[in-house]
Order: sequence, then C-alpha cells, then structure tokens
Amino acid sequence: MEISRPAEIGNVVIKDRFWGEYQHLVKDTVLPYQWEVLNDRIPDAAPSHAVRNFKIAAGYEEGGFYGEVFQDSDLAKWLEAASYCLEIKANPELEGIMDGIIDTIVEAQQENGYLDTYFTIGRQDKEWTNLYECHEMYCAGHMMEAAAAYYKATGKRKLLDAMCRCASHISGQFGAEEGKRQGYPGHQEIELALVKLYEATGREEYLKLAVFFLEERGKEPNYFLDEWETSRRKCTFKTDTPTQAPNLFYNQSHRVVYEQDCAVGHAVRAMYMYAAMADVARIEGNVEMYRACRRLWEDVANRQMYITGAVGATPTGEAFTFAYDLPNETAYAETCASIGLIFFAHRMQRMDMDGAYGDVMERALYNVVLGAMSGNGKEFFYVNPLEVWPEVGEKNPERRHVKAARQKWFGCACCPPNIARLLASLGQYIYSCGEGCGYAGKASGHDIILYVHLYIAGEGTIETKQGKYRVVQEGSYPWKEEIRLTIHEVPGEKAGIALRIPGWCHNVTVECNGKPAPYRIEKGYAYLVEGGKAGDEIRLVFSMPVEFMQANPKVRADAGKAAIQRGPVIYCLEQEDNGENLSALRLDTGSRLKAVYSRTDDIACNNSLTDEIPIVVAKGFRMVEDGWEGSLYRPYILRETEVEIKAVPYFLWGNRKKGEMLVWVRV
Repeated sequence: MEISRPAEIGNVVIKDRFWGEYQHLVKDTVLPYQWEVLNDRIPDAAPSHAVRNFKIAAGYEEGGFYGEVFQDSDLAKWLEAASYCLEIKANPELEGIMDGIIDTIVEAQQENGYLDTYFTIGRQDKEWTNLYECHEMYCAGHMMEAAAAYYKATGKRKLLDAMCRCASHISGQFGAEEGKRQGYPGHQEIELALVKLYEATGREEYLKLAVFFLEERGKEPNYFLDEWETSRRKCTFKTDTPTQAPNLFYNQSHRVVYEQDCAVGHAVRAMYMYAAMADVARIEGNVEMYRACRRLWEDVANRQMYITGAVGATPTGEAFTFAYDLPNETAYAETCASIGLIFFAHRMQRMDMDGAYGDVMERALYNVVLGAMSGNGKEFFYVNPLEVWPEVGEKNPERRHVKAARQKWFGCACCPPNIARLLASLGQYIYSCGEGCGYAGKASGHDIILYVHLYIAGEGTIETKQGKYRVVQEGSYPWKEEIRLTIHEVPGEKAGIALRIPGWCHNVTVECNGKPAPYRIEKGYAYLVEGGKAGDEIRLVFSMPVEFMQANPKVRADAGKAAIQRGPVIYCLEQEDNGENLSALRLDTGSRLKAVYSRTDDIACNNSLTDEIPIVVAKGFRMVEDGWEGSLYRPYILRETEVEIKAVPYFLWGNRKKGEMLVWVRV
C-alpha cells in the first residue's frame, strides 16, 4: 500500500535559520546535557541512574536498581537521537562515547538474549510475569530502534546483533505457536520497533512478531485478565496486596485492533500502537488494518486534539477521555503523545497522500514539541497545558501535574530524549517520493512525484529506482510567507513535484521560473502540471494573516473564547506582557490583529534563536477589579477598561519569568 518513501535523514541537510538552530542545539547542547543527566552529573536535576543500572547489570559496579521500571528506555532514546546526529554528520567523539556504553549494554544482556536491568538486577524470577504493568517489551523496543539507527549511521553491528538476539528471545517466548504465550506488551512500542528491525535486517520473523502482538491484542480470553488471575490478583512490582482488575481501555486492549474506532486510554501507548498498525498496513497491504488506522486518525485529529497539536486530556492515566473533552488548565497533553502523533501521521502519509497529515505534523512540531524544551536545551515540559495559573499548580493537589516552569529532568523522563530523537531525525519528514504515484500524478502527466511536506530550508536528495531528485529550499517559514524551491536534479522526463498547501492557508501563489504555474489540487497537495524539471525555480507565497480561531461548540472548555493563530503557530498570552489575572481579559474580535516583529531575546530569554519573530498585538478589555473589598459575589456589573493585549508564540512561553499563561481568551 506504500505510495511514497521518505527521504533518508542523512540525505537532507537543514540550513534553516529556525530549525537549523534547533538541530545545532540538539547536537551541541541537548545530547551532551542529557548524557550528563543519564550519568547523574547535573546538580539539582532528578537522578536518572540509567547508565549506572546498566553498569550494575553488567557486573562493573555494585548496587541496586534505581528508577522507574522503564528506566532503560531513557538511555535507548538518547542513543537513537545521537545516531541520527551521526547519520547527518560524523562525530568521532560522540561515536566513541556511544561505543563505550554499547559495550556495557551488551555485557548486561543475559545469555539467552533477555535485556532489562530492572529484572536482571535482583528480579530474574519475575521476568515476563507482569506484561500489563512492567515495560520489558517497551524497553526492548526502544533499544531495538536505537540499534537500527546506530547500524544505519555507522555500519556497526554490535548493538544490532544484541537486539536481534533479544528479539529472537522474545519470539521464542511469545507467538501463536503451540507452547508459546499469547501475550503482548502492556505499553506498546516494540511493535513499531520490530518493523524497524525487520527493515534493517530483512528478517521476516520480526515483522511476524509485530503483527502477532497487534492482532492478539484484545482477543478473548483477554491475556491481561488471565495474567492478573494467575498472579492471585496481585501486581508483581508495586505491591504484594490484591489489586483491581486491569483497565483494558487504558492500554487499548479492550477490543481487537481491527474493531477500534476511537482513541481511548493512555495517549502515548495509543499513538505508538497506531503508528505500528500503519506500518503493518503499509508493508503487508493490509486494507482492514489501514481502515482501522483511518478511523482512529479521524477521531484523534477531528475530535480529541488540542489546537496546539497536543493529545491526552486527563492526568488520570495520561489519557484520552471522549470526543470534544479538551480542558485547558487541567490538560495533560504529554510531550511524548504529540511526538507519537507525528509518528502516526508520518506513517499514514506513506499510504495516503493527504495534506491533513502534514498539517497535524506541523501543528504538533511548531507548538508542542518546541514548547516542551527551553531555548537553552536544558529544561523541559512533560505536560503542555493551554492555561497556567502557577499558584494552582503549586497548591491544588489535583493540578500539580501542571508546571509553570520547565524542569531540568524528571523521575519519569521519557519526554526529554524523545524530543532529542525527533528533532535530530527531522529531515525524514520534509520530503518523500512516490513512484507509480496514482491518480493525481498520472493526471499531471507524471509517473514519479517529489512531495514537499514541510517547509524547512536546506538541501534534500531523494533516491529513487529511476535516479534522484536534488532540491534546494529557501525561506524563513513560519515567519515569512515566501518559499523558494530550486530543482537541481530529477529522475527522468516524467518526474513531477507536489507541494502541500497548508490547511490554514486560504490563498497561495505558485510560480515557476517567474510565471504563474498551473497546478491541480488533490487532498491538500498542489501537483504542478509543468514544473519539476531540472533547473526550475518554484516560488510559493502563502497568505499568512493573523486570525482569531474558535473551537467546535461541543468543546465546552472553549465556549465564548478565541485563540490566536498565524500560519502553523498558535499564540498565547503571558503575565509578563499583560499583567496578573489573564482571565479578566477579553479580546475584541471585531478589531484587527497586528503582527509586530520583535527580537527573540526580547520575549524569550535563554533562547538560541536569533531571528526576529512576529508577536501579535490586539485590542482588548480588562475587567475593573476594584470595589470588591470584603466581597466574593455581587450583582453583575460590566466595568471594563480598554487595553492592548500582547500575544507571543506558544512554544516560547515560560522562557521569561514564571507567570500565568493563556491560549483560549474570552471574547
């Protein structure tokens, strides 16, 4: 079912003033900082112990396991992020550090291939006894992804061979064959990792195991209920007392995957599972699996996604709730969930060239992913709310998940290395190429198409069976409207190009070699009728006004409110610019919004960006708050003063003083 293949990470050089700065930040600051954290060398940061756990399991040091049951995965994601940086550019010093820790990881692996320090250090009798809660397959999956990425970047097989042994061990334990357990992971991840391992090695057993884990999930009798009964209704790692039966909705095991049609439960688990389902649908041509993916996509993108690209409404279970339930101040909106949403969108895009996938990827990238990391690369948000009142987060026990300032690290630190690996691998999301590309390409007279999904300046080379595309992209997106693409090489006379027209864009100008370029729109992509030859210069100008946005009336949290958007960037109000009690403000939606360019360091200290970026100035009103001495309530009186309201990009909030923040504002 594959209709396009993404560009290789190492074949895309990002030279964008915006994203280029972030990739340099990951390479020069984020990876070194996170390596120090993983080695417990950052004062005042939550301890990690991830590296030391492996050293203890390898017999290099004495001690006990410390951290969450999934602590191994933090190191695995760091290794994956570092591998992508090596794929982009060789770095002998970084590679040497990685080789050293890989030696330790391999030494920590048991002879039968099992790898998980939580169990290896004093709990070997409990291996594979609690799939519902323990993250053995989750940790193994992340290490498999790291192994595939490191092998691709360096050609070195040590970690890859180790994780192949691990996958073979798991395959020997689980499967449909007689004598094996019909179990599957409590936290999905290994399914998409096994696909990557299959693609790196060509071994069918890994793809077969991924399919088994997906198709076995939710079958009757339910494995997790049987496991709970077998353990005498006890958890094996949290308590020795009887517990409630497993919540099958929490990890999407309430129904078989083919029958699921709405997102439920833990948002990260859901996104990783949906991404793996899309992989399997693509590789196997599984139409029924694709249809399930499409139903789930429609539910997430159209009924359960925040305007920022965040997903997961409640801190209870870090989970989805139901359609249109999108509270702002209590939103969980975990960073990893938006990253998983990008994974899902990217995989769906390979089967269905619909601009909606690129729109969601862009929305999550520019708002949640960037907002979850400080500009200096050393502090992070786990939770990404759309409204913050710092005192509530500090004093209300039900809202302590909401932080008004980014943290140096977390006891559960899945998000920081996830951000690093996504930003380091950004090149694969910009371009893809479709051969035998179907109705839209054929209608334009082309049998091979270069798709441009994201507008990020730099140079991309996309290999095809017929030759290669080489394209140079220039521009200052998302701040400036103009994009220029120069086509340097194309794979033959019937090669064409298709450009995503963002869903927020109401008017677009497309020119080729200085003249209007005829194009045909299909599902959000402009297929150029004539452009796409070597030497062509294509110019795009997107209409990018600042707009008031409103939510579907069914989203009760946003009733009577508006958000501000310019291009893919969502804006927010901060206390620093607008004073205390942002809830006392309202926007005048009948007035014109104005974008005013300001230097980044004026609105976001500790940010590495150097460009000027637009802030938004709006006419508004503030409720007069005097005359309330000694009173909590009184008859309604409308007393307001006109004020100028200033909004900054959401991803930059919290980089100055700690204070209130608001996305949805009364109108």
